[in-house]
Amino acid sequence: MTNSLLPTGFRDRLPPEADASARLVRAILDTAASFGYERVQAPLAEYEASLTGSLGTSARDLLRFVDPVSGETMAVRSDITGQVGRIASTRIGHHPRPVRLSYGGPVVKLRATQLRPEREMMQVGAELIGLDSVAAASEVLMVAIEGLKAAGVKDITVDLTMPDLIDVLKPKGDLAALKAALDAKDAGAVPAEFAPLIAAAGPLPDALERMRNFDTDGKLKDRLDAIEAIAASLPADVRLTLDPTERHGFEYQSWFGFSIFSAQASGEIGRGGSYRIGKEPAVGFSAYIDPLIDAGLARGERRRLFLPIGTNAGKAAALRAEGWVAVAQLTEDDSAEAQICTHVLSNGRPEPV
Repeated sequence: MTNSLLPTGFRDRLPPEADASARLVRAILDTAASFGYERVQAPLAEYEASLTGSLGTSARDLLRFVDPVSGETMAVRSDITGQVGRIASTRIGHHPRPVRLSYGGPVVKLRATQLRPEREMMQVGAELIGLDSVAAASEVLMVAIEGLKAAGVKDITVDLTMPDLIDVLKPKGDLAALKAALDAKDAGAVPAEFAPLIAAAGPLPDALERMRNFDTDGKLKDRLDAIEAIAASLPADVRLTLDPTERHGFEYQSWFGFSIFSAQASGEIGRGGSYRIGKEPAVGFSAYIDPLIDAGLARGERRRLFLPIGTNAGKAAALRAEGWVAVAQLTEDDSAEAQICTHVLSNGRPEPV
């Protein structure tokens, strides 16, 4: 028998979780399709330069190897957004803007984190390329929310952020040190004039008021107005918060970013925002399927019907058309229990086991 152990951070998905994964992906992609987002598929691995080039992201989280055919360094994707950006700017660069694209597939991280121990994850999302306006950001965030709702997610909270806040303010002094102190929410290390940025975080209405009080010279007015307009376009049952200095995981986002949470799942279940593919604006989101599966979403009720030997093929087809998972008995010692069936066909009718 071969070794059945898997590398740290990798796992098998067995029934019914594998089925749940497919249903969750399909629910989000179907929602995106209803808004006009067409699906693209990118390869699991590419040349390293291609994976990092479109968004200018770091290669530190990529699992790399040498391609035995070309001798070039390749990498397994850790995020699909950059690949969609490459496709949009090259293969369909001629397409009128904005172009709406969706995707779904596995990604692999070089290292896991304490909050997210998986190294292989299922990612699904949508990108609107050619615009990063308030209308574009509102649409993408709505697609994300409606897609997650279609997947069964409830009690949604969206945490908004302003990834390039410090770059807009252009304070004097050591910007890197200031960003690091704000990232750590270290009020003692932040100059007094910027301490209100940490205190501003909270429910959106209050946070916006605190940010407007901080913005005495009006440098942030347009951004704050835009965030308020985006929030006004969202469903009333979604809780909204604002953390203006949150930058973790928003390495390539520009003026607007967001993280999505649910009371049903632990940790972040999605994120997105505005960014650039070269000089072209874009806005998009990614949802993470694994926390949703772990929370038990989309498993569905089993309706498996055991068909005894000799069942008419036409009858079996009719039952499947009615929505039954109809499992045929292939040997005399087979049973409904062995096939995890909830019902048995008896006298032409499904009967509970």
